[in-house]
Amino acid sequence: MRAVVFREPKVPMKIEELWIDDPAPAEAIVRVVTSGLCHSDLHFIDGVFPSFGGAMVLGHEIAGIVEKVGSSVTAVKPGDRVIAAFVQPCGFCSFCESGEGHLCQVGGATRDRDDPRLKLGDEPIGQMASLGAFAEYLLTPASGLVKVADDISLDVAALVGCGVMTGLGAVTNTAKVEPGSTVAVIGTGGVGLNVIQGAQLAGARQIIAVDLLEHKLAYARKFGATDTVDASGGDAVQQVLDISGGGVDYAFEAIGLGETARQAFDMTRRGGTAVIVGMIAPGIDIPIPGLAMLSEKKLIGSFYGSSRIHKDMPHILELAQSGKIDLEGLITKRYDKLEDVNIGFDALRNGEVARSVIQVSAE
Repeated sequence: MRAVVFREPKVPMKIEELWIDDPAPAEAIVRVVTSGLCHSDLHFIDGVFPSFGGAMVLGHEIAGIVEKVGSSVTAVKPGDRVIAAFVQPCGFCSFCESGEGHLCQVGGATRDRDDPRLKLGDEPIGQMASLGAFAEYLLTPASGLVKVADDISLDVAALVGCGVMTGLGAVTNTAKVEPGSTVAVIGTGGVGLNVIQGAQLAGARQIIAVDLLEHKLAYARKFGATDTVDASGGDAVQQVLDISGGGVDYAFEAIGLGETARQAFDMTRRGGTAVIVGMIAPGIDIPIPGLAMLSEKKLIGSFYGSSRIHKDMPHILELAQSGKIDLEGLITKRYDKLEDVNIGFDALRNGEVARSVIQVSAE
């Protein structure tokens, strides 16, 4: 099969012809229809995050059609239209049993680490998050597959696999924002826009979007922001404090920087909660003044929107079908072949898009 292979940071990725194994008993092969381009991939491409070692196929936001399943798989079958989640819960560890499958530490361990799913000749090729979506096919643990109804477009459904689930879930599952709350969102890319949608869905009365780019703030207003702050025009924290009348109930950081994480904490009122949604690079600390603890402020993390994928993802698709959230409007650019992946990440890096997708094959 053809796949885009990442070998080292800051070097354009190339298409290679890879061998793909048959599924192990708990695995499935999915023909990739649509892959989303996410900042999490860009962190590795740009070297912000260290790579996992060796060549690998990136991409973790995907929808496609099941081609083949392992002998023990019963939840999906060939021909099913699916989203592939980037956490594949094992179902039996303490996290899964307590309803925190997104924190599963067993995850995609459906085969021995020395038994690769992908190879280029004799060279093992890794898969980001046990997926590797920038390819014609992916071989993944079937526990991470979520069915998609026939009347939902797969290019829209793909976004639910990461950006939508992460953003909405941070609001509804992690923070549990209450109706009438005030909210600030730092970063209005694909994840931040879904934080905004989630806050609106939760009934927040004020949603303040913070970004450096005016066209991204325009996206934020479209998706429900009541106020916007151009962080290039002065102290973003002070602007949020002024607009909110002393600080917000909840501030969400959706970029992945230590500086903006601290800003989120400083934007909250006494007793408020700052939620770190972005991927902060290894070695970066968030300095918090100890005295602030006397005001009962809280700083919490959110991973994958605290998702329960087999419950939350179908619900998100239902919300989209009923018009309560907008998934189609998130896509600002479509690419029609795998060869466009480097172009797509250039546009993402430059802030030109909210979310873009690559059409890998026809439905």
